[in-house]
Amino acid sequence: MIMSEGYYNSKKSDDLCGDVCSQQGTRAALSMSRLRCILRGLDFKTHIFLFVVVPMGIFCVYFHGLKISYFLRPLWESPPRPFHEIPHYYHENVSMETLCRLHGWGIRESPRRVFDAVLFSNEVDILTIRWKEMHPYVTHYVVLESNSTFTGLPKPLIFASNRDVFRFVETRLTYGVIGGRFKKGENPFVEEAYQRVALDRLLKIAGIEDDDLLIMSDVDEIPSAHTINLLRWCDDIPPVLHLQMRNYLYSFEFFLDNQSWRASVHRYQTGRTCYAHYRQADVLLSDAGWHCSFCFRLISEFIFKMKAYSHNDRIRFAHYLSRNRIQDVICKGADLFDMLPEEYTFKDIIGKMGPIPHSYSAVHLPSYLLNNAEKYKFLLPGNCRRESD
Repeated sequence: MIMSEGYYNSKKSDDLCGDVCSQQGTRAALSMSRLRCILRGLDFKTHIFLFVVVPMGIFCVYFHGLKISYFLRPLWESPPRPFHEIPHYYHENVSMETLCRLHGWGIRESPRRVFDAVLFSNEVDILTIRWKEMHPYVTHYVVLESNSTFTGLPKPLIFASNRDVFRFVETRLTYGVIGGRFKKGENPFVEEAYQRVALDRLLKIAGIEDDDLLIMSDVDEIPSAHTINLLRWCDDIPPVLHLQMRNYLYSFEFFLDNQSWRASVHRYQTGRTCYAHYRQADVLLSDAGWHCSFCFRLISEFIFKMKAYSHNDRIRFAHYLSRNRIQDVICKGADLFDMLPEEYTFKDIIGKMGPIPHSYSAVHLPSYLLNNAEKYKFLLPGNCRRESD
């Protein structure tokens, strides 16, 4: 039979794998034979893709999966709606009546009572600075401590064992202890919410009443004294007001940005005000304090916080808890968890990548910190070395 030119014959004359089906042997041997046949049929570029590109991709996802997801965040999460930011006016030589008027508020005949309520973990130094800063203007301090971390780890009652440090607030203090549930594997934010609900109950025991001011913030979010004094004296302030704070990491040497907003002040309303740490209003008072995250004296305190707080899933590798590594990271102003910035645009992510630049300004910091600079020098510029345990 004469074949016409251009006829396509789908059968290969040199069938490399034709004898595989006729082979006798174990199932494993036949599988290996089929695999060899498949690989012999692939070109060089495909081999490179399978044995170089794919393994490298798997390696990158395994070691840098969280970083990749943070970098791609602008693709899957939109930025939150912007706050309505209120300009903040202050000078020590300006009267309170004038300051209230500049903010668009009236002035009261007498100041409101102020309640400062916090969940306490292990931040003895920062809590001392916080309470000393606001001491002239806070009516009552409320602190709740648990024998469990948010991640379900047993925790000593650190506040109780350091109660003498806080004797300057003893007559104005309501202290409560709540037992942990120790549910391993549970989302840490569930335990955190459980403790915040308990703090609501403790506030009622402390005697909070309608129209009292309630400060809701973490221990390391420190409202400035003049901010609290302004809000207790001014009339017609918003019922819920978030506080913009200067963001610092490890100490006041590493200024990050002005984007801390979770701290808030509430005009308490029975049955409506609930202690929380998320966005509850659209109004933000500018430049109202300091947020000093991971500002600890001891390396052991860093390690405890890394394992205890709600984002402990960021400890992807055991060496992240190495004392030498942590000390090195602190002095560089780098990220303890080797994470990318939590931003919503590629411009902001790229702009904040890398270590935080050193700042040598110690202007406009809590007064108690500066008056006791030697005791708290680890929080001031040029003192990144931490004490050994």
